[in-house]
Amino acid sequence: MQLSKTQLIGLKADDFRHPLDLEATTTLKQLPGLDIIVRSLLGSVAEQFFYLNNIASSVLVSEKQLPHLHKLLVEAARVLDLEPPQLYLQQNPVPNAYTFAMQGKQPFMVLHTSLVEMLTPEEIQGVMAHELGHLKCEHGVYLTLANIMVLGASLLPTWGTAIAQSLQSQMLQWVRCAEFSCDRAALLVAQDPKVIMSILMKLAGGSPTIAPQLNLEAFIQQARDYEDISNTALGEMLKQAQTEQLTHPVPVLRAKEIDRWASSQDYHHLIEIGKTEYNQKATTKGGWRNW
Repeated sequence: MQLSKTQLIGLKADDFRHPLDLEATTTLKQLPGLDIIVRSLLGSVAEQFFYLNNIASSVLVSEKQLPHLHKLLVEAARVLDLEPPQLYLQQNPVPNAYTFAMQGKQPFMVLHTSLVEMLTPEEIQGVMAHELGHLKCEHGVYLTLANIMVLGASLLPTWGTAIAQSLQSQMLQWVRCAEFSCDRAALLVAQDPKVIMSILMKLAGGSPTIAPQLNLEAFIQQARDYEDISNTALGEMLKQAQTEQLTHPVPVLRAKEIDRWASSQDYHHLIEIGKTEYNQKATTKGGWRNW
């Protein structure tokens, strides 16, 4: 595993934010007072609720508790020029990870044990970097609202109104776009697109026993085949119908987006800037901390 990766000093969210994320976020911000309402009504209560739940039923990762995971988190956060949040490991058979930050006071990340068991250390760090991308892009408020609306849609018939359905559709569209930005954050940390695409492959069809047998090149070809479906109007319509109720883009599409961005000038420019600033700091006495 690559160690002591270059810190992207001064990295801003808009340096890597996906255009679809930027467009969808701009649209949401045009809804007056939405972020204020969510913060004021849910912020402090939600943060406290999740904190108590995590501290009571998960393992808090630290230098003294699962230090190898703690080291991966600290390194990923430094690459993205962030303070690392609290990290919890939670027993759960469904591979998943999520992050929460409403008011910036108690940001945290949760990894499920089944996810950790299925991935390599590099891939675990890639997942951490993806979740850190939510913090870097300040997705917390809208991400919380999207999760609540998805839950409400399944439990409360009042979400059946035309206005609520329209807002729910808009929120789901936003959260799918936000995932593309976070995948880019993961690539900035991994600095190898195959690591991120391997994560997506394993999430699509992996398990602790099957994961080592999966063929990444075949999965990448699968992603290209999926993209080719858009060559016909019917194929594009079916793809849109498939994804409009999902909270995440389908894994093959995310893999194709990462493959594309890894070849872009924007990505290589960010990495080169980071290396240049790293070298400048390294040659300045007292100006660099080893980590």
